[in-house]
Amino acid sequence: MAQAVLAVVSVLGKDQKGVVAQFATYVAERGVNIEDIEQRVVRGFFVMDMLVDLKDLSCALSELITGLLELGRRIDMEVRVHLHNERKKKKVALLVSKEPHCLRRLVADVREGRLQCEIAGVFSNHPDLEPVAKEAGVPFAWKGHDDLSAHFAWLSGQLQRCGADLVVLARYMRILPAEMISAFRHKIINIHPSLLPYFPGAAPYRQAYESGVRVHGCTAHFVTEQLDEGPVILQDVFHINVGADTLDDVKEKGLDLEARVLSKSVQLFLDEELVVVEGKVIFKPGISRFFRSPEGRTAE
Repeated sequence: MAQAVLAVVSVLGKDQKGVVAQFATYVAERGVNIEDIEQRVVRGFFVMDMLVDLKDLSCALSELITGLLELGRRIDMEVRVHLHNERKKKKVALLVSKEPHCLRRLVADVREGRLQCEIAGVFSNHPDLEPVAKEAGVPFAWKGHDDLSAHFAWLSGQLQRCGADLVVLARYMRILPAEMISAFRHKIINIHPSLLPYFPGAAPYRQAYESGVRVHGCTAHFVTEQLDEGPVILQDVFHINVGADTLDDVKEKGLDLEARVLSKSVQLFLDEELVVVEGKVIFKPGISRFFRSPEGRTAE
């Protein structure tokens, strides 16, 4: 029996009648068998991931993919095709300043296989975290921000040269220019040490401590031109013992949580378990679940 040749067809767009039928008919007419399918409608948007077996494909693969993309265009749907044996690890660029906790967590999670990606480079406005990057065996480069225009021109060049698929602000303490945000729309993830929209901007731990709140936390979100207002990916909380905890206690509780929430958000992006719809993040099963092999599926 011929071995399965697996791929995932992902479809996203405004909900309408007959979407599943059109794609199912198209692939079936070309000898493609549907192995599994996940679909849902969220806020008027249709999301579908369809696992297919191409081993009996009756046309050229390029013809199949071109036809799927054209079908998507005709009904105003975004279509992507992921071939199992050609899946490449996404390249992630990490932007840092001086605080090491998020960088340490991310490189550890990549090393231990919790994040399936390649760290294409660590880029900074300070030299402080170069030893952390070197210890992890990942490229590091920095340029001071006294001249912000020069710094961002350098940073844009670095991101282009390393071919970044995702940019992660691992406590990078600069506001990115609009043109860089536009170039990586919904591909820049930031961690903010508060439960946005509360305590945006600078010194959120101090703001929380001085306000006397009993619950504080952090927010991972996509970066937009509006500071700390991008689509929220994940949030988590910790408790403050008001009257007993010091400001340092509050910060210590927050740092580990920041690193964990940021890493989890990166994992969701890498596994394509989220999409942005009308300024909000919605979750879907993701293509990775199709390629796990507890019940006879081909492993990566």
